[in-house]
Amino acid sequence: MRPLLITDCDEVLLHMVKHFQTWLDEAHAIDFRIGAGDFAASMTRRGADAEPIPQTEMWGLLGGFFPGEMARQTLVPHAAEALARLAEQADIVVLTNLQDACRQPRIDQLAAFGIAHRVECNQGGKGAPVARLVEEHGSPVTVFVDDLAVHHDSVARHAPGVHRLHMISEPELAAATPPAPAAHARIDDWQEAEAWIAARFADGAPAQA
Repeated sequence: MRPLLITDCDEVLLHMVKHFQTWLDEAHAIDFRIGAGDFAASMTRRGADAEPIPQTEMWGLLGGFFPGEMARQTLVPHAAEALARLAEQADIVVLTNLQDACRQPRIDQLAAFGIAHRVECNQGGKGAPVARLVEEHGSPVTVFVDDLAVHHDSVARHAPGVHRLHMISEPELAAATPPAPAAHARIDDWQEAEAWIAARFADGAPAQA
């Protein structure tokens, strides 16, 4: 039975926040402070008010970036090469928190970078979909990679046997974000991460609860 790698996309495989920041500046005259916490609290409209953006408007802005501005995104160094080597021994699923309508644009976007694996969209916590994917694949040794601590906590609760790797590829965001408490490791570089993931696969054992 082949191992399973379940990986996020934004700030794991593709850079997003820097490009989102540039787009907000150019198209909406909004300043975005990377690493300032919640996205809405990180956005400030330029002008006399300079107030944070309401949560509802924040979701609308994200909806404007995905999928309309996805072409701005760039590949994280070494991500494609690492996935290609890991795919020789493991099945790979990209689990991305986007609306379902963005699934095909995400598939096409990743394919343009030479990454052609199953893509699943999700809204909310990733624990339940990770548990379903593990069961579907026959409960092999599984590694989960994501940039958000909330998803590591969710996976720890729903699929505790999954190895959890916290990765943030954007250096400015990584420097401002502590390691996820529910992750087993924090690695922000794909060359080192590939070795860690391959070692988990080689061990052939589930994560310890």
